[in-house]
Amino acid sequence: AAGQNRCHQRALSLLGCLLSRTREEAWRKHPAELLSLLLRLCSEFCRASDPTRLQMCAQLVRFLPPPEAALQSAELREAVGRVWAALRPTLQAKLTPKQIGPVLVLSACLLDLYGWESVGPARFCCLLVNRACVEVRMGLEEPPGNDPSPELQNTLTGCYRIMEAAMEQACTAGAAGATAPPHCSALSALSLQQSRQVLEVLQEAFSAVIFYLQQVESDRFSDPFVLATFRALCAWLAEETSCLKEEVTALLPFLIGYARRHLQEGAAKPSLSDWTARLSFSEGGGAWTGTGALRYLLPALCHLSAEDAPRKVLLSVDAPALLVDFLIRTWTDLRGRSLTALPRDPSMETACSALLNVMVTEPDSVRNDPCFRTLEVHLSEALPVLMNKPRLLVLAANYCTLGLMIGRLKAPTGGPVDSGQRRFFSVTLRFLRGALRPGSGSGPVQVSSDWEESWDEAAELWRLSLQALGGCVRAQPWLSGLIRDEGWLSGETCSGLTGFGLAWFGCGESTRIDPPDPAAESRCGWMSGCTFCCVYPRTVFTGHPRAPCSGALAVLTSDLWLHRLLLPPSLQPENI
Repeated sequence: AAGQNRCHQRALSLLGCLLSRTREEAWRKHPAELLSLLLRLCSEFCRASDPTRLQMCAQLVRFLPPPEAALQSAELREAVGRVWAALRPTLQAKLTPKQIGPVLVLSACLLDLYGWESVGPARFCCLLVNRACVEVRMGLEEPPGNDPSPELQNTLTGCYRIMEAAMEQACTAGAAGATAPPHCSALSALSLQQSRQVLEVLQEAFSAVIFYLQQVESDRFSDPFVLATFRALCAWLAEETSCLKEEVTALLPFLIGYARRHLQEGAAKPSLSDWTARLSFSEGGGAWTGTGALRYLLPALCHLSAEDAPRKVLLSVDAPALLVDFLIRTWTDLRGRSLTALPRDPSMETACSALLNVMVTEPDSVRNDPCFRTLEVHLSEALPVLMNKPRLLVLAANYCTLGLMIGRLKAPTGGPVDSGQRRFFSVTLRFLRGALRPGSGSGPVQVSSDWEESWDEAAELWRLSLQALGGCVRAQPWLSGLIRDEGWLSGETCSGLTGFGLAWFGCGESTRIDPPDPAAESRCGWMSGCTFCCVYPRTVFTGHPRAPCSGALAVLTSDLWLHRLLLPPSLQPENI
C-alpha cells in the first residue's frame, strides 16, 4: 500500500507538471478524465488535516481548469464551494509567510474560476483581501536592492489577483446598486465600515506597489514580476485615480516609459512571453505582444488625461505620440487579418478617448506636436475602410471625431486642399449623415439601422462630431462647398438633424414659433432647396422674439450652426 501511494504521488506530480504547461490543450482533449480527478482531489483536500491541507494547496492549483471549462461544470462549482469552506479556518489561523503563500495562490486561482459567489461570508471576504494586502506590503516595502525571492514573487502575484478581484466586485456591485440579485456574493453586501476598511487596505497595498515600481531600472523591464506588478497597478488606476494622486502623477514617466519600451520592442523576450502565456495574461489567450503593457495602462490614461496635473506630465513624456503609435500599429495588425471580419478592439477606442481629452484641453499641443499630423494621415487612410465595417462603427465614430477635432484647430490656407484631407472630410460627411433616417410619415426621425446597435456608445461622439464640424467650416472655408455637394442642405437632411436634436436633447413637447417675416425669408432665398430653412429662417438666423432662450432650441445651436456658417458674409444676421 505504501508503494502504491508513492507511485500515486509521483504520477500526480508528473501530471501536474505537464498540466502547468499544457492546461488548455489537455482540458480541451480530456475534460471528463481531468474533471473526475480534480473532484477526487477536492474531496481529499476537504478531508485532510490542517498540515496536510497546507501541503496540498500548491498541488490543487495545478489541476484547476481554465475558467471557460470550469463554467460548464455544476459539480466543480459545488466542489469549489467545499474547498472554500475548508480554507476558511486555515486563513483565519496564524501562518508563517512560507505557509500563507500557497493558500493565497490557491485562493486567487479559485477566484478566477467562480469569483466571490462561493467564497463565504462578508467577514471572511474582508479577511482574504486584508491578508493579501498585508503580504504585498511586507513583500514590497523593502529597501532598494532587496528583490523578492521567486517564491515570494509567486505569492505576491496571487495577492495581486485577489486585490484585482476585490476591485472588480466593488465596481460591479456599485453599478448594480439596489438592483443586485439576492444571490450575489458576500463581498458586494459589505457594510459601509467594511467597505472603507477594504478600500483603506487596498490603498496601503498599492502605495507599496508604487514604491516598488519607483525602484525598477530599465534593465528589468522584461522581468515577469515587474509586468505583474505593473498590471496590478493599472487595474487599480483603471477604477481609482483620486487616491494617491500625487504618487501616481510622479510615477507617470515610469509607466509611460515601460509601456513605450514594450511597444517599440514588439514581441516580448521568451521568458516573459512564456510566463504570460501560462498565466493567461495575453489578450484573448493569444501570444503576448508589445502592445500588452499599454493596453493595461490605457483605461488609467483615459482618466488621467482629463485632469490638469497628470495631463501636463503626460504631455512632457510624449504620451500622445505613444497613443498614436499604438493606434497605427494595432490598425496595421487588424488589417493583416481577414478584411471581411475585422474584430473589434476596445483598447483602440480607449486610446481615442485619451487623445480626445488632450485635443479638447490642449489645443496648442495639437497644433504644434507633429504626432497629431501623423494621426491625421492615419485617420484619412483608415476611416474609408471603417465606413463599411458595422462591427467597428464605434471606432469609426472615434476616428471621425478625432479628425474633426484636429481640423477645427487648423489655420486657413489659401493653397490647394490636400487630397487626403478632402477624402477624410468627404467620408466623414457621409458617415455622420448615415446615422439618421426619416421617420414614417410625419413621425420623428429614427436612428438608422446601421447605427442602432451601437447608438448608446456612438451618440455622444456623433453629437461632438457635429459641433467640431462647425469649427472646421469656420477654420477651413472650402468645406462649405463640399458640404453642399454631399447633400447636407437637402430638406430631408436638415429637418432630420434638427428634428432628431429636439427629441434627443429632451425638448419633450415642440414649442410653437410664429411664421417668419417674409423679408427675412427672401434674404435667405438662395437656400430655397432646404424646406426647413424656408419655413424657419428667422428662427434659425435672427431669432424670434417669442422663441425660447433656453431648453432644446438653445442647445440645438450646435446642430443648426451649419446653415449660418454656409451663409455668404452679406447675409449673416449681424450684417442684415
